[in-house]
Amino acid sequence: MRAADTSAEAPTPTPASTPAPPLGTLPGPGRRRPARGARGRTSAAAGVLLAPFFVLFTAVTVVPIGYALWLSLFTEKQSGLGFGGARSVFSGLDNYTAALGDQAFREGFWVLAGYCVVYIPLMVGGALALALLLDSTLARARRFFQLALFLPHAVPGIIAALVWVYLYTPGLSPVVKAMNSGGIGFDFFSSGGTLPSVVNIALWEWLGYNMVIFYAALQAIDRSVLEAATMDGAGEWRLAFGIKLPLIRASLTMVALFTVIGSLQLFTEPLILNQGGSSTVTSTWTPNMYAYTAAFSRGDYGLAAASAVLLALAAALLSFVVTRLTHRKGATA
Repeated sequence: MRAADTSAEAPTPTPASTPAPPLGTLPGPGRRRPARGARGRTSAAAGVLLAPFFVLFTAVTVVPIGYALWLSLFTEKQSGLGFGGARSVFSGLDNYTAALGDQAFREGFWVLAGYCVVYIPLMVGGALALALLLDSTLARARRFFQLALFLPHAVPGIIAALVWVYLYTPGLSPVVKAMNSGGIGFDFFSSGGTLPSVVNIALWEWLGYNMVIFYAALQAIDRSVLEAATMDGAGEWRLAFGIKLPLIRASLTMVALFTVIGSLQLFTEPLILNQGGSSTVTSTWTPNMYAYTAAFSRGDYGLAAASAVLLALAAALLSFVVTRLTHRKGATA
């Protein structure tokens, strides 16, 4: 009876004496509404900031690609005996078969293949070598050489091509005159000299640009890693090829990918050489020039669109191959 009395007389805790849970752990809709509102405001701000990009991307990329695909399915035909106006007729894949069946279009891809074999190793290797030289401890006057190597990229491609056409022309070029006086006879417009001439112009334009990309990646490497390797006895060659190159693999992949895509779009330099008097560079020397000639010289916009789509597919396929190869090498390393 005494135990029962004491248990009955024990005071029960009142709500006032119960400690309140922390404010951040309160359940219920009152806790979720501010978070949901904050997420909504963040999404709205991101949408507003990204909207100009998507509008421009759609206007200058998606719409032209779609229009080119649509245009490649039609061809222009004259009605009657040719006295009526031209009308667009659905032709399906006829423009694609016509482009692939044209020997000039196929030979343009062989020209691109030779150009890529010469240009891509020189571009990527040359830019990487220059960046490694500027990043080495033996380099002097880095700012001057960075500016000097990057300045050619600031010159528009058409202007650069015109300057080099002048430097290639016998009787006008001081370079050709100096080479002839030294006993070096080389015709930059010959069948064997046209491709090196185009490669030289492209290297002069883009070597400094890619060098800056590599140099920026090298500068982002943690200096403590290089100092530790130096203390372990690593020389400049070991630092360059054993430590620096693996650490800038992403930049190497990006530059190689952009160089491949740019190589397939070869147009400005051979076009200027063609207008500058080179008999080797024809109006269909590259696939881009083939599409340009089909559109603006022959007025066959369907064939031009089909050849452009085929070139874009080749660029996408080659870019995929380059990306897979670089990723596989990165995984094995």
